[in-house]
Amino acid sequence: MTGLATPPARGGPLVVQPLRRRHCAECRGGPLPLLVVEGGAPRCLDCADLGHLVFLPRGDTALTRRSREESALSAVVVRFNRRKGRYERQGVLVEEEGLARAEERCLADAEARRRRRVRDARRRAVEDVRFAEAFAAEIRRLFPGCPDERARTIASHASVRGSGRVGRSAAGRALSEGAVVSAVVASVRHVDTPYDTLLMSGVARHEARRRISGRVEAVLRGWRDLGTVLREGAG
Repeated sequence: MTGLATPPARGGPLVVQPLRRRHCAECRGGPLPLLVVEGGAPRCLDCADLGHLVFLPRGDTALTRRSREESALSAVVVRFNRRKGRYERQGVLVEEEGLARAEERCLADAEARRRRRVRDARRRAVEDVRFAEAFAAEIRRLFPGCPDERARTIASHASVRGSGRVGRSAAGRALSEGAVVSAVVASVRHVDTPYDTLLMSGVARHEARRRISGRVEAVLRGWRDLGTVLREGAG
């Protein structure tokens, strides 16, 4: 704060955090952590009839708004930023009882938000189970010989929310054949071939895939052919 020029009015009392040591022009108390400029002279909060208010730093918009709503008297606190050449808001002064009531309102909202998050989590969990079941059913349709438990495991792994895996892609959510096959191929690659061992031994990914491609195709073909045999036998 350079000098004691009055900051721009914002409605209601305006309180300043001084950058220099200031003393109250009325009671001579100080130095003042907060002051009010009246007629170009500093006044302490007590002399400005604001001493009963408590300081609420900026940061919680909802609490600030509600504290001012709950307070018959409040004031904005500003400080001069020399680098930017302007006053910046630091918080507000509000009545202690008003702050307490505002905190109760915010706590009630927090509980409501918590309950809503719980409901949303339950809803998403149900949706995820249904989607995984649909994904597993599509795996069994394309690969009738794939064991049920394996199909469920593949579907569950591929469709984890937020995982970025193929089941959560747009194609995966649409249960496109390409996405479903990709999930099955990835599972076979890691579970039914030495792919992971090759990677750990330093074999490049593309070379490792080339080496195990025949085994992957054999497993996929077996799952398709076994389904055909089972259907013909049932017929």
